[in-house]
Amino acid sequence: MKNSILYCLAAASLALSFFFEYAPESSNTLGGASVVATASLLPDFSGDNGDENHPLATSSDSVAYSHYSQALGLKLTYNEDQNLLRTVADWIGTPYRYGSNSKSGTDCSGFVTRVFKEVYGITLQRSSRSMFEKVKRVGKDEMQSGDLVFFRRGPGQPIYHVGIYLQDGKFAHSATNGGVMISSLNQPYYHRNFYAAGRVDLN
Repeated sequence: MKNSILYCLAAASLALSFFFEYAPESSNTLGGASVVATASLLPDFSGDNGDENHPLATSSDSVAYSHYSQALGLKLTYNEDQNLLRTVADWIGTPYRYGSNSKSGTDCSGFVTRVFKEVYGITLQRSSRSMFEKVKRVGKDEMQSGDLVFFRRGPGQPIYHVGIYLQDGKFAHSATNGGVMISSLNQPYYHRNFYAAGRVDLN
């Protein structure tokens, strides 16, 4: 009797192994993030109704956002513009070069103009001051991914620097002391010199 029960349990275990597969070391990776595939005949109790517009609708989206989160040091909500994140990530590490806007070197406004052209197909003014004149002002607490952030060294001083706001208080820019990088608006230097945020009309 005991042997019969053991045989039944073994058979059930073998049958279930065909329906559940766990791949702890999958070869499917993106930027070092593993993709784990699980097959199941059981209903999904996660609460996801299968909406294709859900930010986590596909595993490829989830992996991509995870990759950008790590690459850019951002805490993402998984509904940001992936094209913007990908383009910024491609520019990270580009050295600073005054008056240029290429992958071999770029200044702050050159970087911003190239990103907006690549992501949105929009040609911005070449200088940070000219950009500021064309944007719609938004409050610091109303900033969204893709807004521009402007800096000046004090009241009455001209705008001297521009970057692209991403998320979580972070922005992308080309700095004279490091090229294209991600910085925080909470860093003392940028917190002190932050002047305003502006939104470009994408229509």
